Amino acid sequence: MESLELARIIAQRLADNVTDVVMSPGSRNSPLAYALLARRDIRVHMRIDERSAAFTALGLARVQRRHVGVVMTSGTAVANALPAVVEAHMSHTPLAIISADRPAHLVGTGASQTIWQDGIFGRYAATQQVATREEAEAVSFAADQVHINVALDTPLVPETLPAPVGEPRRVGPGRLETAPTWADHGAVDVDLTRNTLVIAGDEAWDVPGLEHVPTIAEPTAPAPFHQVHPLAARFFAKSEVAISHDGGDFAAETKPEQLIVVGHPTLHRDVMALMADPDIEVIGISRTETFTGQPDRRGSRVNATGQPTDSWIKICEAAGEVGAQTVRDALQEDNFGLTGMHVAAAVCDTLGVGDTLVVGASNPVRDVSMVGMPFDGVSTYAARGAAGIDGTLSQAVGIALATQSLHPDEIRAPRTVALVGDLTFLHDINGLLIGPDEPRPGNLTIVVANDNGGGIFHTLEAGAESVARDFERVFGTSHDAGVEKLAEAYGAAYAHAGTLPELLETLIELEVQPNPITIVEVDTTRATRRALAQRLTK
Repeated sequence: MESLELARIIAQRLADNVTDVVMSPGSRNSPLAYALLARRDIRVHMRIDERSAAFTALGLARVQRRHVGVVMTSGTAVANALPAVVEAHMSHTPLAIISADRPAHLVGTGASQTIWQDGIFGRYAATQQVATREEAEAVSFAADQVHINVALDTPLVPETLPAPVGEPRRVGPGRLETAPTWADHGAVDVDLTRNTLVIAGDEAWDVPGLEHVPTIAEPTAPAPFHQVHPLAARFFAKSEVAISHDGGDFAAETKPEQLIVVGHPTLHRDVMALMADPDIEVIGISRTETFTGQPDRRGSRVNATGQPTDSWIKICEAAGEVGAQTVRDALQEDNFGLTGMHVAAAVCDTLGVGDTLVVGASNPVRDVSMVGMPFDGVSTYAARGAAGIDGTLSQAVGIALATQSLHPDEIRAPRTVALVGDLTFLHDINGLLIGPDEPRPGNLTIVVANDNGGGIFHTLEAGAESVARDFERVFGTSHDAGVEKLAEAYGAAYAHAGTLPELLETLIELEVQPNPITIVEVDTTRATRRALAQRLTK
């Protein structure tokens, strides 16, 4: 079948299922490019780097809650999408990869830019091979992760540009409740008069019946009514502790009788250890096929009876207050200097209702959890599916663009703030490579807590003094990269903060007078990260 007609049909199928497509340049995907640019009902974003393109699409999809397309040419261009497809699969985020391919008779013959693209994403996305009209018309978006591999033969370029098709549209985000691939594991009976603690991780939602149960919530979970600080997990691991609350001291039985785990928690070792305690019944609540850990019972909703006792709520409140106060006290101590956790506290203190926060992996997402996230009214995103640092800036750009498109009539784009470490920033600096004619985020601040290396490793086993000889080279990985010069090279505004007051002042100024993309570099230390972590767990 003629490639231009095949591409037209694929573009129509995309228009039926997506509002945005991120595309990279190439020759073999030329028919798809012409067909998509003719669609007035699809917004096309161009990116030079296919890896950045895929992660930008993933960021858009996190907000839109529907498929976003990624279009690229043949060969290794397709392979560059694998990290984003893995994260999409692990986080159950819809994503559609549309790859151009050589005709089947050229595969395996040494033809230029020709590899085996069928099945390239393995278990993370099944390939739909398209070479005929029937196959193009039958393309399915039923799965969350879709790979459409389109065999395109010459001619690849039309004699004249195709006529415009479709009409511009404004479409809101899809509903999480109507996601096509949600699993229903049924209902679980829970007696809330038993001492119950909810652990809400990534992909958590407000489960009816659990509204008033004390909850340890990760930053990307909904803000609970009775929020408990994650440092309290060490109290709950004990059978009895002495607690001060409302001016009095008392001994309390603090070990929960049951944990209800909603979504996919990953952040805190003490919380994960609590979930593995054989003396506590664990109930897993999930809308996917994934359950974290080994829950004793599983479901997708609860039949709740009873209510938490007043004494249990007071115990949870007191334990949570101790945890929160421990962090506040530690951040006031001069001996730790300016760390990434101080930066996280400043960022969170300057967030407002309606803002969006994007948090990088490793220390930043744990730091914002320690300083009090989630906040009600702030949308928070983090790549917790595979929990890698891959593509974080690209996802932040996509999230900012999607959030901005939900408010097209506002004079100022809604504020998106991304908090990342320096390695995460450098790993995906190409995410800021946006052409002058492309849609750009209107109000995106990227805060880089720059401790010149891998600060999180100081808090892990590799940071122990007994194995410190090769730490700096293998784990610390100092780089001495010039963030200001990189900001200039990628056309972003730049601000520098050497102290906490300077950072707070900069963030407040940017709130009043935002730039399209501003990188705020903060000089931090990682030399005290291990000591700070130990101080918090005393």
